[in-house]
This record gives sequence, C-alpha cells and structure tokens, in this order.
Amino acid sequence: QVQLVESGGGLVQAGGSLRLSCAASGSIFSVNAMAWYRQGPGKQRELVAAITSGGSTNYADPVKGRFTISRDNAKNTVYLQMNSLKPEDTAVYYCNIPITRGLFDTRLYWGQGTQVTVSS
Repeated sequence: QVQLVESGGGLVQAGGSLRLSCAASGSIFSVNAMAWYRQGPGKQRELVAAITSGGSTNYADPVKGRFTISRDNAKNTVYLQMNSLKPEDTAVYYCNIPITRGLFDTRLYWGQGTQVTVSS
C-alpha cells in the first residue's frame, strides 16, 4: 500500500508565500519524476511543475520565476515553494508521483489535494 500525504495549503494575501509538501510512504521500491498539478474553480487540472529523479525541473509559464519545486529523495517527499502569489493561483493543488513497488509494478498516485486561496 502506498499513500501520499499533502500539507501546507491555506489562505494568503496576494504577494505572499506558501510551501506545499507531499510525502509518499508505504511499499516503495523507487520513485522517479514527481510533479504538482492544480485545478482552479471551473478549470481543468493543469501541470504546475515537475522534477526528475536527477533534479531537472520544468515549470508552467504562469508560475516561472515565482514557484520552485524540489525534492528530498531520502524522505520520498516533494515540495512546492510558492512566492509572489496571485489571486489566479487560487486552486486545489495535487502532487502526482509514479511509484515503482516491484518488478513491472509502477503505478501513478495522486495526493488528496490541498486548497490554496490567494486573496486580493
């Protein structure tokens, strides 16, 4: 059994910062790329940022220069540091991690989602 637990969401004023965390636990053999997605009100879920096992990163254009994704491989945890937050960043944020539990057993897991609300 594998579980992803997210934390760090909340209410913040525009220009403020939040740090999200997502920790994977359970029967884990290996973890490769890790990512954050978000889904705003009335919108489709979209990729925010991703990081490979080697530390290479990729960001959606709206968050470049403001958000930073990082990971702690020893803890199977991915972080999203969000600075200079804007009202349009308001969304439920989800971590997304493909986890290998054994030979030919790789599955995609989602966190439970954490609400980020940015007031103007």
